[in-house]
Amino acid sequence: MVLSSHRGLYPFQFCRYLFYLGKIRTIQLEYTDAKESLLQAARKAPDAALGFRVICNKWAIFVRLSLGEIPERTIFMQKGMEKALRPYFELTNAVRIGDLELFKTVAEKFSNTFSTDRTDNLIVRLRHNVIRTGLRNISISYSRISLADVAKKLRLNSPNPIADVENGAIDATLDHANGWTVSKETGDIYSTNEPQVAFNSRIAFCLNMHNEAVRALRFPPNSHKEKESAEKRRERQQQEQEQEQEQELAKNIAEDDDDEF
Repeated sequence: MVLSSHRGLYPFQFCRYLFYLGKIRTIQLEYTDAKESLLQAARKAPDAALGFRVICNKWAIFVRLSLGEIPERTIFMQKGMEKALRPYFELTNAVRIGDLELFKTVAEKFSNTFSTDRTDNLIVRLRHNVIRTGLRNISISYSRISLADVAKKLRLNSPNPIADVENGAIDATLDHANGWTVSKETGDIYSTNEPQVAFNSRIAFCLNMHNEAVRALRFPPNSHKEKESAEKRRERQQQEQEQEQEQELAKNIAEDDDDEF
């Protein structure tokens, strides 16, 4: 069997290594590195390992949601994965629209699935992302709205809903004296560093894929030694031929000398 070019692991072992590395990084809140590891594990896994690729995609979806990204619909429509990824599709939809009540409903509806996948404790972290998305949608719709109305629209049932609103991290100003939030005017995103950050992230992903492809190249084992032995073999054969010719010549000379006498 051919060994992987990474740390002497077999290909299937390398995939499992990437998957567990991604899980560890997810638990440690290192979402960017976790995303890279999980996506590589899903991409490198053989087509026959459907269950492994499904669990890799489940964790990758959660990581992308934690990073504030919304996975493409095509991820949930991969052949043989539609049913398995359905709970995560509905979860993604709840996060995308910022509906906290829908998020709770989905979490309760598929609680057994999330518990089996061991992602139930991680999904609790997404609550803050749902609130932040809902606040962002409200700030776009209203130039000024009271904090109480925001908590009501988000259907926050926590003991201190105003605190949840304040911790939502949106582009707005909180006026505690009057009890409302004032949205800031929408600026030109191209005047910020956000496009450059996104572009650099895509470049890094492409470069990493290129490096992985180069490292995945396979060469025949000991090919340089085989080439060297072939050259020595030719030299030995040539020397043997020369020795045979010299012996034949010496024999002929000896026979001629015998004839003269």
